[in-house]
Formats: sequence, structure tokens, C-alpha cells
Amino acid sequence: MKNIMLRIEGTQRSIDGEESTIELTTEGKLYKKENATYLVYEESEISGMEGCTTTVKVIKDQVSMRRFGTANSEIVFQKGKKYVTHYNTPYGIFDMEVLTREIACNMTDADKGDIYIEYNISLEGMVESRNKLSIRIM
Repeated sequence: MKNIMLRIEGTQRSIDGEESTIELTTEGKLYKKENATYLVYEESEISGMEGCTTTVKVIKDQVSMRRFGTANSEIVFQKGKKYVTHYNTPYGIFDMEVLTREIACNMTDADKGDIYIEYNISLEGMVESRNKLSIRIM
């Protein structure tokens, strides 16, 4: 397991056009197992997920993200595919649909790289947004 720095930027645009962006630079861990690269980091107050540990798993053109702690979820991102899951929060369990529009994973042998994902999210069919997630491994 290797210590790394991560720069994470997430942008969310609601269906009515309201946009919000969060940026987080944090320490994390990187390790490889079989044909996958894993990134593990602690969420913070900035992300609104304080108390959660996030694990990002990268395999070629597929990225999965699992959160454990105050909110539990798993999302799989694969271009053109819809992923249906449950989002467990302190306020209850919600059905969530994620449709990945774009995905790019550029990793180097020196354990550096970028992950970029554009996706649509629908929570209980009530809240819909277009999202962008960028993770830089430094």
C-alpha cells in the first residue's frame, strides 16, 4: 500500500440548472490487486460525507465507488450503462439510478493519473442531476 495525495473535484448541476462544485485535496492510499487499482481515502466535512471511508476501484474502463460509515453506498460507472442501487443515509434508504455518459481513466506505472466521469443521477425518481467527477492521483 502506497501513500498518495488525491485532488477530487465534483460538480453537480440540478435539472433546473443550479450548479455546485466541491473540491477536496486529501491523503489517501493506493494499492493494486489482480487487475485492479484501488484508492482509499477518508471523506471530510467539505464533501458532506464526514465519517465515511471511500474506496475507488479502477479496472480499465470501469470505476466503482464504495462508501462506508455515516452513509453507505456503492456505485458502478461504465459508459452507457445504468446502475441501480440503494443509498443508505442517516435519513433512510433511497433508490438511486446512475447512468454513466463519459468515463476516462489514465493511470501511469508510477501510480499517478486521472479519472474523469460524467454521469446522470436520479434519487427516488425525484431528484435528478448531471454530475462530473474528477480525481487526480498525485
